[in-house]
Amino acid sequence: MNDMTRVDPRTEVADVKISARKAQVYYGDNHAIRDVDVDINARMVTAFIGPSGCGKSTFLRSLNRMNDTIPGCRVEGTILLDGENIYDRRVDPVQLRAKVGMVFQKPNPFPKSIYDNVAYGPRIHGLTRTKAELDEVVETSLRRAALWAEVKDRLHAPGTGLSGGQQQRLCIARAVATSPEVLLMDEPCSALDPIATAQVEELIDELRAQFSVVIVTHSMQQAARVSQRTAFFHLGNLVEFGATDQIFTNPGDPRTESYITGRIG
Repeated sequence: MNDMTRVDPRTEVADVKISARKAQVYYGDNHAIRDVDVDINARMVTAFIGPSGCGKSTFLRSLNRMNDTIPGCRVEGTILLDGENIYDRRVDPVQLRAKVGMVFQKPNPFPKSIYDNVAYGPRIHGLTRTKAELDEVVETSLRRAALWAEVKDRLHAPGTGLSGGQQQRLCIARAVATSPEVLLMDEPCSALDPIATAQVEELIDELRAQFSVVIVTHSMQQAARVSQRTAFFHLGNLVEFGATDQIFTNPGDPRTESYITGRIG
């Protein structure tokens, strides 16, 4: 493994779901991400922290090829999902995104009913054969997102009519409806009030029993609460990566310490 000093050996025995080696991201001539080596473990929450513009969201989007949608963006190096190169030309990005789901910063439900928001992915990927199967997937996904009890009597009401926190949980239900293996979350609580944030954080902790979760957050307190592993990015570089408690209490790099204590950022 490259740069062993950045990886906490206590977690090396865990199942690795996503592995990146020498990952680079360019926007045209701008070298946005440099030489990132990171392992995302199964059934853990991994947090990406760092100042605004440090590259954490850019790297997150490279894990399910969302950067493919940005003109002039290219990714180099190796990113493997279960040992398979996700940037191999034979990989269908649409199928990849069914396996590696995404929840965005602002809740973005489709202008459809609550039911149709959750049913969308299973329908386009052909994951169910009957209406009864689809009903079951919708209910299971809403239960996983801790939303079923609140919406079960109004499944055909518009998803956009829910509160902000409910909309974000609807987006999580939509993301898990395709039975992904990895769930990426790009600052999922930044547009939410404290009560809704607490609900989503509790949900993240429950979801890691079934998924590998990667969360980008500007809140170090949130990273400390929800994650088992933390990666600190600064100026496009992965500075340090390891067990969350170690990163926050005994960082190995002075830049990490400066960020955590508020001296940079």
